[in-house]
Amino acid sequence: MDMVFADNLVKSFSTPDGKEKRAVDRLTFRVGEGQIYGLLGPNGAGKTTTLRMLSGLMAPTGGRAILAGYDVAEQPQEVKRVLGFLTANTGLYQRLTARELLIYFAQLHGKTKQDAHDKADHLIEWLGLKDFALLRCGALSTGQKQRVNIARALIADPPILIMDEPTLGLDVLSNRIILEYIKRERDRGKTIILSTHYLDEAEDMCDNIGLIYDGKLVAEGTLDVLRKQSGEERLSNIFLKIIHASEKVEAAIK
Repeated sequence: MDMVFADNLVKSFSTPDGKEKRAVDRLTFRVGEGQIYGLLGPNGAGKTTTLRMLSGLMAPTGGRAILAGYDVAEQPQEVKRVLGFLTANTGLYQRLTARELLIYFAQLHGKTKQDAHDKADHLIEWLGLKDFALLRCGALSTGQKQRVNIARALIADPPILIMDEPTLGLDVLSNRIILEYIKRERDRGKTIILSTHYLDEAEDMCDNIGLIYDGKLVAEGTLDVLRKQSGEERLSNIFLKIIHASEKVEAAIK
């Protein structure tokens, strides 16, 4: 079953000189239940724009996004109930403790007071937040905040997770905790879209990979498929080979 379907997505922006820049250009891909799909590419490739369209935070110029059978544009409330969205710069309420914040978001999702407390305590235990659960979010380190953000995204136990650079700037321990948790959620049957610049993470984590460049999907498949297509072993070299990076570098330095 396709849990995520990006159908010919397009997003265009007006530039200061009055022209149009197409940030995402007829992008189509599918993600099945219980899969981690890596949406990978360089800065400015269109990854974050795509993820924002999938989550309903940004309206597409063309095409459509379907999550768990719901059209993101036409059924936004239903989509919110099936989606957890995490970015490296998601804000937290600085004056709330980590536990208070999780309880608050659980109640926003319609849980009773007791259920909200139970769910918050479960995630605090599962994600190793005990040592700082009673500290205000404003006093937390970057890695601690990111772990709280993951708990916030999971508080309603959604079947789909979109994670945009979830390990950006984290220390080794926080990085490992988050990656292991993502794998665990995949093994529980969740559908996960992962965007990261750390390609070694993607090699280890992703069931399928979509390589995006200049707003277009330039290659897609399992790591083994991409290796066969490119003749390269490492994902970084696969991507550079596919976009003919050596030619672009030579042109840039002439």
